[in-house]
Amino acid sequence: MGEIDFYDPKYYTNREISWILFNHRVLNEARDKNTPLFERLKFLGITASNLDEFFMIRVASLKDMVNAKYQKPDIAGLTPKEQLARLDVAIHELVDLQYTTYNRSLLPKLKQNGLQVIRRYEDLTKKEAAFVDQYFEENVYPVLTPMAVDSSRPFPLIRNKTLNIAALVRKKDSGEELEFATVQVPGVLSRIIELPTGGESRKIIFLEEIIERNMHKLFLNYDIECAYPFRIMRNADLTIEEDEAADLLKEIEKQLKKRQWGEAIRLEVAAHCDKRLLKVLRDELRIEETNIYAIDGPLDLTVLMKMYGLEGFEHFKAPRHIPQPVPQLPTGCTIFDEIRRNDILLHHPYQTFEPVVEFIRQAARDPEVLAIKQTLYRVSGHSPIIAALAQAAENGKQVSVLVELKARFDEENNIVWARMLEKAGCHVIYGLVGLKTHSKITLVVRREEDGIRRYVHLGTGNYNDATAKLYTDIGLLTCSESIGEDATAVFNMLSGYSEPLVWNKLSVAPLWLKKRFQYLIERERRYALDGRPARIIAKMNSLCDQDIIASLYAASSAGVKIDLIVRGICCLKTGIKGISENITVRSIVGDFLEHSRIFYFENDEHYEIYCGSADWMPRNLERRVEILFPVDQPELKEKLLHILQSQLRDNVKASVLRGNGTYEKVSKRGQQAWCSQKEFCVEAAAEAKKAFEEDGLITRTFIPEIHHES
Repeated sequence: MGEIDFYDPKYYTNREISWILFNHRVLNEARDKNTPLFERLKFLGITASNLDEFFMIRVASLKDMVNAKYQKPDIAGLTPKEQLARLDVAIHELVDLQYTTYNRSLLPKLKQNGLQVIRRYEDLTKKEAAFVDQYFEENVYPVLTPMAVDSSRPFPLIRNKTLNIAALVRKKDSGEELEFATVQVPGVLSRIIELPTGGESRKIIFLEEIIERNMHKLFLNYDIECAYPFRIMRNADLTIEEDEAADLLKEIEKQLKKRQWGEAIRLEVAAHCDKRLLKVLRDELRIEETNIYAIDGPLDLTVLMKMYGLEGFEHFKAPRHIPQPVPQLPTGCTIFDEIRRNDILLHHPYQTFEPVVEFIRQAARDPEVLAIKQTLYRVSGHSPIIAALAQAAENGKQVSVLVELKARFDEENNIVWARMLEKAGCHVIYGLVGLKTHSKITLVVRREEDGIRRYVHLGTGNYNDATAKLYTDIGLLTCSESIGEDATAVFNMLSGYSEPLVWNKLSVAPLWLKKRFQYLIERERRYALDGRPARIIAKMNSLCDQDIIASLYAASSAGVKIDLIVRGICCLKTGIKGISENITVRSIVGDFLEHSRIFYFENDEHYEIYCGSADWMPRNLERRVEILFPVDQPELKEKLLHILQSQLRDNVKASVLRGNGTYEKVSKRGQQAWCSQKEFCVEAAAEAKKAFEEDGLITRTFIPEIHHES
């Protein structure tokens, strides 16, 4: 046999098709009858939100490549044009399945359980119709701006992602030609209107349905020939020439405005839309037939996230998990004292994110703290961390914050925070030219009796107290001298572009991290060839870096057992004889979004375990500033290994990648049901409860009732 070419395209799956498979896994949660009814609504809404972003970024990028006549194939051997052709089929199938799920599964189930969604105005009783008409007159009509198109009024700008109603109108008592008119469904009003029923059953109607049936009131001098809702998606990928931008902040602000009128790449219209009206939209928006989606149901299913928030249906939702206190950080403690005793591992959202916020707060108030340095990628709307950093600067601390302005869809938010921090006296860095700073690191420099000590927080997720309740992530609080030195080197590199000659513990992208991963995988391969214990377990969001996958194939072919837990995109194929027979891939889609990155290498029974901010993707390893950090303390290593082993045991929310490229739910036949996310909730509550009972370290108000279903 000749030497195997692990880079052969036949061994790889296209990343865009893999992403479609991921969205199918999310959709399967909406289709699963064992999932609580309103959680099913939420999952369906998530698939719609995911698809919007996919169009605005990934599909838009492929279209740009085709327009530029870029023909280089991807790792699976497909050109951009071929990828678009496959996506066209796959996305239409996905959308059809979304609406089949909504119409055939969820709507009847909602009605059966006391919530009826009125689909047509004609289904209203006279009393309900009168209420809706009055609601329109009093609440909706004053907000609307009807726009007609004629020789003196050009086709209006249709903003990205907005819901609109298009109509063909004709002047009353005239034989003139039909004219096009449109009105935007105002985003400032609730899209869900509840009708007064007086009974146990409740009814809702969507705002666009009300507007559509009252269009004649907006065009009084016209007859309405037809009216249908529509929605467009535009290219929202920012193109910023950083080297030529004198002021990156101003350049990004300028580019943000262009998102509203980028090239139209998808048109959603109501099914059975009048062909004449559809032709006007198609021609004016210059959109191809394949990018038109005829929708049998409400456009923009993200509205289901709002429906999920309706009060009174809590019994149709999953029990709400309350993030638990961290036993190592009792209420009222001085966080620096506790970190000096031992490194502290945080597991969100099972454990509260509050210690991270408190770490910054205490540093801001502590007179012995000299400096705080932090990277910010995405933060919440009313971020307590931003407030604490501002307070620290006002208290005379040296505060340096790298705010990544290029965090996609958070650019505008981050500009606001950056300016606020600057006003408070913080030194703000706006990222690095050509790179996104995606690492999650905070450094606190404190003066103590025995000299200067550095305290560091490293994480796998953003400094966002809101998403920390929804995303699973790992955090480490440490005052390790070697990590402290590396943290200083990271911030010096970010602010002064100085690259250290050596690193003690951290591995940093884009210059060193990929080589580190390849070295660790290669080491396991060599151990396997020598007949020594060799194994890899890696958990991440996405896997599509060809060099890493080739290294995994080489290790697998040498006999290394490799278990991958990959939530989203996976371009690696399993079950290829002689190449990936020793590799398993599983994806967990549950109540929380799996976001942590954990990497285990057996290392001849002296196992090493790492966490980090980077997925195994080219953008993370080659075009971003990312950090990988080791967890060295034995008891913390055991906790991380337990997390990995529990997820490998999951047979409730896990799907396994088969050799034919499809994903299948893990079979529970003959096994006890095991949902890793529920187990982590129970474990976190039990650990906090034990700490209270043994040491009285945590106030009882933090301990909720433990909900557990096997």
